[in-house]
Amino acid sequence: MDPQSQNHSGDKRRRRAALASATRIVLTTIVLVAAYFLLPFQHLDTLGPILGLLAGLVLVVVLIVWQTKRILAADYPALRGIEALAVISVAFILLFATTYVLTSAVAPDSFTTPLTRVDALYFTVTVLGTVGFGDIAAASQGARIIVTVQILADIALIGAGVRVVVAAIQRGRAARAPE
Repeated sequence: MDPQSQNHSGDKRRRRAALASATRIVLTTIVLVAAYFLLPFQHLDTLGPILGLLAGLVLVVVLIVWQTKRILAADYPALRGIEALAVISVAFILLFATTYVLTSAVAPDSFTTPLTRVDALYFTVTVLGTVGFGDIAAASQGARIIVTVQILADIALIGAGVRVVVAAIQRGRAARAPE
């Protein structure tokens, strides 16, 4: 096989891998967001939002570890890394949105307005983006603690989480580089 044919074959393989990765990102996002909006949260009220948040943060760390292993084993580590960052980010945002919905349900005076799922998602993204429009704010000490945890976790996810994924991409690429 001539080098040009090999190059064309490699390009087709990369395009297929990119399309598959993009499809997984979209489908995973749809499933996670649908679960957020459709699953009943009432039974979680008894566990308490803080316990749910702590368990969710542990799950996000497990997700990061699992995704890192997938990046290291991937044929295209950069594509898998982008996919990992997208999935981790969506899960992280939905974790805090769920925590805010539960907090608002358990203690309606926790925020300046009772939060629907859309409100909680909006509030989570405004905290993540540090824009804080002021239309929704934490009003109780407990809610302020949760928002503070989110801000610190945002910094950790953006700093350490991205660093771990990028390092995994580099290690995955190095492991596949011709010697």
